[in-house]
Amino acid sequence: MARKRCCGIIDQEPCCLKFYPEKQTCQEPVIVQMEELEAIRLKDIAGLDQADCAASMGISRATFQRILRSAHFKVATALLGGQQIIITGGNYLMRNRVFECLDCGKNWEEEPCSAGGRHGYEIACPSCGSMQKSKVDEDGNKTACGGGHQHHGQGGCCGGHKHGEEKQS
Repeated sequence: MARKRCCGIIDQEPCCLKFYPEKQTCQEPVIVQMEELEAIRLKDIAGLDQADCAASMGISRATFQRILRSAHFKVATALLGGQQIIITGGNYLMRNRVFECLDCGKNWEEEPCSAGGRHGYEIACPSCGSMQKSKVDEDGNKTACGGGHQHHGQGGCCGGHKHGEEKQS
């Protein structure tokens, strides 16, 4: 039996989790896991070499290569086959977990793998209890957070935390 892969670290969730072809087909949608999308972002958009990509995600270079190859195969298959792409699940931890309350202005940080696998959209301000918040990136820029996600899969992750749906690629 293969051992379970450790969680990859991702910087952020994408703003869109579903892509549909212009003409709907009867084929099953292609599921791209969060760490697969992060591998594409780091390699193909950020332009990092594989060693730097792997270091950023906290995984080995060989594991990064397997994740990237799987991601490229899935995206190419969906594009050429006119299949829907759904981004969900995987074995990952969120890196940047700094929030600012839009009601009281308090800034706070959540642990990368907080108890219960909380992604951010369901976390209330520890000061006033408001659910109105923005995520603050490393440069101090704010992005919308909360309300837009329909659901996240449940499954295993490092240390027994629940984050994304664990699927075999």
